Amino acid sequence: MECRLLYLVGQLRLGGLERQLVYLIRSMDRRRYKPVVAVWGSSEDDHYAKDLRALDVPVIRLGESQTRLGKLKALCRLVSTCRPEVIHSYTFYTNIAAWLAAQGTRAIPIGSVRNNFLLDVEEAGKVLGALCGRWPLAQVYNSLNAEREAKRSATIFRPRRIYVVTNGIDLDRFFPGPYPERGYILAVGSMHHRKRWDRLIRVIAHLVSKGLCPMVMHVGAGPLQGELSAMVDNLQVKDLFAFLGVRNDIPDLLAKTMFLVHTAEEEGCPNVIMEAMACGRAVVATDAGDVPTLVEDGKTGFVVPRGDEVALAKRIATLLEDQELCRQMGNAGRLRAEHAFGLDRLRSETFASYRAEGWEDR
Repeated sequence: MECRLLYLVGQLRLGGLERQLVYLIRSMDRRRYKPVVAVWGSSEDDHYAKDLRALDVPVIRLGESQTRLGKLKALCRLVSTCRPEVIHSYTFYTNIAAWLAAQGTRAIPIGSVRNNFLLDVEEAGKVLGALCGRWPLAQVYNSLNAEREAKRSATIFRPRRIYVVTNGIDLDRFFPGPYPERGYILAVGSMHHRKRWDRLIRVIAHLVSKGLCPMVMHVGAGPLQGELSAMVDNLQVKDLFAFLGVRNDIPDLLAKTMFLVHTAEEEGCPNVIMEAMACGRAVVATDAGDVPTLVEDGKTGFVVPRGDEVALAKRIATLLEDQELCRQMGNAGRLRAEHAFGLDRLRSETFASYRAEGWEDR
């Protein structure tokens, strides 16, 4: 099996980093670059595997062995067989495996941080987090905020060279449609603490007390589902919230929404904000991660401080009461998306990081 570019990813579930990997591979000349995807985990959630195979990209599972050592040996055998020119770990906790598999070969190892740098290190665990934060010595970060965090951190376990390549989106799939006369607010993200959907629930309850009763559609699942469901009951806004679970029809949902609300405490470069802008929808979001660089406050939406629920409520109320402002912000968001969020940029900037590490793009 020929392979010039080997991508190592933890899973292929329905997630943001997995979607970015598919976007990157789809945007390249696959006959020329011969990409192969190696999957570290053994999850049954295999959503993006079929998309990759439809692109004639081999998907190799390393997860048949339940030990890290067994997976690493399988990866090393794959590298020995395929002889890739670049091994790009697309998941933080597989960074060190990509680096180890490249030792003694001509392959250039590249790591990734695709979230909050400090959070990725913490979630990987003390030892693994330190190793993956340091090796490979060259890593691609998907947010400027993650780069700032790494450079400000006191740890020596960070890469020597950081390349920032922000996320891209499919502008043909996410495109503006007619603005709905009576839409809803859309919220998209996992039900984990760092997404802080409790903020949105409290704000909606406050707006109800002021005479505004917007419907909210939430997409996502996670460990806080029961807690959030109980919260909407306790605050008597159950009739205004619909928890839709995991969905794969985000463009259709965005077409019917008035605007997107994003309330996270920690972020990298959130896909859904870019997708909403590409669909011509305004965004109200907290200033987490790269949100302030994606959303131009007052022009394509509103950016509010993470701890200021009064400001969050005020901005949501402004858009609920001014549909023309929603349209104007949505139109400006689409123009921004066309200029900065395309897949050609994602590919060219990623390949530029490979070339900077000595890859010959022949």
